[in-house]
Amino acid sequence: MANMKDDMNDMDHSKMDHMDHDMNGMDHSKMNHDMSSMDHSKMGHHDMSGMDHSKMDHMDMSGMDHDNMDMGGDMMMHGGQMMHMGNLKQKFWVSVVLAIPVLLLAPIMGLNVSILNFHAPLIEGIVILLFDTALYFYGGAPFLKGAGAEVKSKAPAMMTLITLGISVSYFYSIYAFIANNFLNPATHVMDFSFELATLILIMLLGHWLEMNAVMGAGDAVEKMAALLPKTAHLVTDDGQTKDVEVSDLQVGQKFQVRSGESIPADGTIINGQSTVNEALVTGESAAVTKNVGDKVIGGATNNNGTLTVEITGTGESGYLSQVMKMVQEAQKSKSKAEDRADLVAKYLFYAAVSVGIIAFFAWLPQGLSVGLTRMVTVFVIACPHALGVAIPLVVARSTSIGAQNGLLVRNRQAIEASQHISHVLLDKTGTLTEGKFTVNALVPNDGVDETSLLSDLAALESNSTHPLAQAILAKAEEKGVQVIAAEKSQNIPGVGISGEINGTTYTIVNGNYLTKNGFKFDTTVADQWAAKGNSVSFLLSDNQVLGMVAEGDTIKPGAKALIVGLKKRGITPVMLTGDNQKAAEHVADLLGLDEFHAGLLPDDKQKIVGDYQAKGNHVMMVGDGVNDAPSLAEANIGVAIGAGTDVAIDSADVILVKSEPSDILHFLDLAKITNRKMVQNLWWGAGYNIVAIPLAAGILAFAGIILDPAVGAAVMAMSTIIVALNAMGLTAEKIQNN
Repeated sequence: MANMKDDMNDMDHSKMDHMDHDMNGMDHSKMNHDMSSMDHSKMGHHDMSGMDHSKMDHMDMSGMDHDNMDMGGDMMMHGGQMMHMGNLKQKFWVSVVLAIPVLLLAPIMGLNVSILNFHAPLIEGIVILLFDTALYFYGGAPFLKGAGAEVKSKAPAMMTLITLGISVSYFYSIYAFIANNFLNPATHVMDFSFELATLILIMLLGHWLEMNAVMGAGDAVEKMAALLPKTAHLVTDDGQTKDVEVSDLQVGQKFQVRSGESIPADGTIINGQSTVNEALVTGESAAVTKNVGDKVIGGATNNNGTLTVEITGTGESGYLSQVMKMVQEAQKSKSKAEDRADLVAKYLFYAAVSVGIIAFFAWLPQGLSVGLTRMVTVFVIACPHALGVAIPLVVARSTSIGAQNGLLVRNRQAIEASQHISHVLLDKTGTLTEGKFTVNALVPNDGVDETSLLSDLAALESNSTHPLAQAILAKAEEKGVQVIAAEKSQNIPGVGISGEINGTTYTIVNGNYLTKNGFKFDTTVADQWAAKGNSVSFLLSDNQVLGMVAEGDTIKPGAKALIVGLKKRGITPVMLTGDNQKAAEHVADLLGLDEFHAGLLPDDKQKIVGDYQAKGNHVMMVGDGVNDAPSLAEANIGVAIGAGTDVAIDSADVILVKSEPSDILHFLDLAKITNRKMVQNLWWGAGYNIVAIPLAAGILAFAGIILDPAVGAAVMAMSTIIVALNAMGLTAEKIQNN
């Protein structure tokens, strides 16, 4: 550790409340395998504190627009346009109530009959028209606004097609009411009130299902901001402290952070010693020992002890703000994808308008009424009843099945993008490994049994909350070893911890201490365990080395199956980690990974994702920490391990609830079948128009074949039923057997 004093006489024991023997971050690839060259006292855990956050100020946060990050249930994307939907659930149920009188009184699908007939056509017509108007302007409002946005951007799609259908149905029904009741036409003029009501209800239901299936992606920024406390203990010029708003902190000022509190800003420790939990920021599990001269990151948690910190970065220049910036930018860039249903709707809109206008002029010689009827019939038949729910029904079904199997699909685009994935980038800690330390080896020296070694180690560690200490205590409990806490325990910064057991002084030290003080120990065995990414500590008593303990992270049971499964699917797995090269190489060898990147910082991971994409690859990123959030958002598909942080989850497209790596394979299988069902539904939802629109226009009139509006409406209803049944054919059994 930086600025560590090795002279035992200078120690401030009042601040030695934690041991320091964390070697998990040591770079074994750069080690001289002669243990004498290892300076363990200066080795931190992945040392995120080494980042000079003061140099990150060039990243301008002024462009952050948190309002635009709102992608909750009130928003809907179509044709690249984000439109405000209001409360879809409320709008749907109110529209159902408004539609009931219309469905009961209006002629059914072009026929001159209705469910209820009071033989008072004028009164019935007025009631229907009033409810038509309420439905059109209330229930149809989201589509009218959406169509306006699409037309403004010169990209007509689903919203424009729906608006065409409901507008033609509504205004032609007004014309039909006036003609039938006041103009006395020779024949009854058909209205489309029934079609108007059913179209609005089906479209609202479809988009409600869609928004339930696609959860908001903008909460990540809010969750990150929540990591910072609202107030800080500012140290004044006279050495006193006063509480101030974090937003008032400035670079160069000093603040105090007490045990259990969150660190309000980036800075350098000028007084105190403690351990800091950076898991929410760095994604790593082990607490990091911090001493004078070390850097701390705003948003991390001070475990114990009191620290005085000089601010090096705050607000927009702080590290956490930079992560927030990266997440926001990545999410903004991802939101421009156009889904296939909108693309189909776009071409269907142009086809319907073109054919309808041609039909109008083709039939105009036989009378204005005939021409209008043909044109309106084409427009109404083109209305996307089935198309509007073709994708949402499959997505809703897929989402439900996924949830039952531990998969939460938050972003529909992830389903569609999955078929193009060429590389899966996997964060190591918490994704491929458990993210918690275990005792991997106990090596007693001659004359010492393993149980005694473990008992003495546990006695010294009994009052420590350090993850390495907790691993030793867990091992003792597993072995049934009775632990009696050591007396006079003292932390030795840069060395370890000491205490008395039955009147004898014992000390847990690192290899550097043994080397500097001329102790002999088995460097070969120590190096073997260290090279596997373990933290190696030694038990010392009466100038005698009693043995060593090696602790490290463990690989998840499903990690190997994941790597094998990805390779079988022709996808390249790549491991990303903040660990040193040698430790990463060891894990890669165990899992059969051919590609990995070690020693990474959060922005490094995002950069690597971008590098793979720049080469034309489609990337899935899997991670679990705040440090993974930018890369999760940047990737074509971001997958968060469910046991990870809220920020990582909110930045992801897919969440693995059970934190089981092999569930990534289940997602790929689910996505494959879901994509197939979506394509099928697009054909069922829009394909009938290939035949129906020309027939409605009268292309076969010379043969006596003209599609009656009632028949066209029946075909629309049938296609909707088929689409629904096809979506229900997506079952968990098919996913499991795929």
